[in-house]
Amino acid sequence: MKLNQLSDNNGARKGRMRVGRGIGSGKGKTAGRGQKGAKARSGVSVAGFEGGQMPLHMRIPKRGFNNIFAKDYAEVNLGMIQKMIDAGKLDISAVVDHAALKAAGLARGGKNGVRLLAKGELTTKVSFKVAGASKGALAAVEKIGGAVEVIAPKAEAA
Repeated sequence: MKLNQLSDNNGARKGRMRVGRGIGSGKGKTAGRGQKGAKARSGVSVAGFEGGQMPLHMRIPKRGFNNIFAKDYAEVNLGMIQKMIDAGKLDISAVVDHAALKAAGLARGGKNGVRLLAKGELTTKVSFKVAGASKGALAAVEKIGGAVEVIAPKAEAA
C-alpha cells in the first residue's frame, strides 16, 4: 500500500445536501427551514436562548476574578538555569538578567521581569539581576557564593 492509494471506505463520508434546487430534490422552496420566522432567515442567533427560561450559562455559579493589577513575571527555576549552564546555553561570566534568560529560552513572557524560584539545585556560582526571587532561591544562590540583585519591576507607561 502506498500513501497515494489511501482512500476512505465507501459511505464513510457523506456529500453536502444542495438545498433550494427545485421541488423534485425534496429540499426545494424553503430548503428544509420550515415556514417564515427568525429561524428561516439568515443570521439567526438563538444559541443559548431557552425560551425565556434563565439560560444555563447564567444559572451556574461563577467563581474567581482576574486581578488587573497583578504583575506578570516569567518564573524561572534554579534547576533549569543549572541545566542551561551545563548545556553551555547560558554565559555565567556576565550578570544573568532577563535578556540572557530569554536568549537561553528559559524566560517566556514576563513583561514585568523575571522571578527566580528555588526548584531544583544550582551548583555553579552565578550573579543574577532579576525583578524578584523567592526566599529559598536567594538562600540557594548566596550559599554557593553567587549574588542576586533584585531590581524594581518595570513601571507601565501611563
